[in-house]
Amino acid sequence: MAEQLLRVVNLTVNYGAIRALRGVSFEVAEGEIITLIGANGAGKSTTLNAISNVIKKTKGAVFFDGKDISSTPPDRVVASGLVQVPEGRRIFANLTVRENLEMGAYTRKDPIREDMEKVFNIFPRLKERIRQIAGTLSGGEQQMLAMGRSLMARPRLLLLDEPSMGLAPILVDEIFSVIKGINETGTTVLLVEQNAYKALALASRAYILETGEIIKSGIAADLLKDEAVKAAYLGG
Repeated sequence: MAEQLLRVVNLTVNYGAIRALRGVSFEVAEGEIITLIGANGAGKSTTLNAISNVIKKTKGAVFFDGKDISSTPPDRVVASGLVQVPEGRRIFANLTVRENLEMGAYTRKDPIREDMEKVFNIFPRLKERIRQIAGTLSGGEQQMLAMGRSLMARPRLLLLDEPSMGLAPILVDEIFSVIKGINETGTTVLLVEQNAYKALALASRAYILETGEIIKSGIAADLLKDEAVKAAYLGG
């Protein structure tokens, strides 16, 4: 049995009077790809942001590699090996591709050249555009850059928030293939994705969020065949 890498316990987040998350609890084992699926506004992005400490929790705890990181500053969360690729990419639009990748390694003090080459092996197009201003890249290239930038931090756990959003179908396939490859080289993945079919086809296990609560969980392949899941999320 793989070692538990992430444990989320009773995570509750309020935005004023609105309860965005209502006691969410789940686990991610080392080496897994876990997906969170649900409709818009279900609380998927809020869950990732609360794990990363980008937003404040109202209640609950997050344990990463056995340590309570519930109140750890976000930059120290990154340094510990938990890295998030945010929804909407949020690259540094006025910096070059190289400078964006260097920013991904900001918590590190050791040489980064080897890691940059690894990123270029995964995303050859970024190497071709190494001196290009990131804001002039296509949407797909910006998503590659956002993912490449996160890999520069050498994550043990990668949180991906809607990586296929706004991409052409051929690029969606490419991004999902890359996620699989990243996982196969040893990085655990927690994926939030609107494309429920793709997410369930890729993941080992899945949790379904509805109005801030986990309403169902299980083996991803089983959920793909579940009639209620098909009707609600897969257009079946």
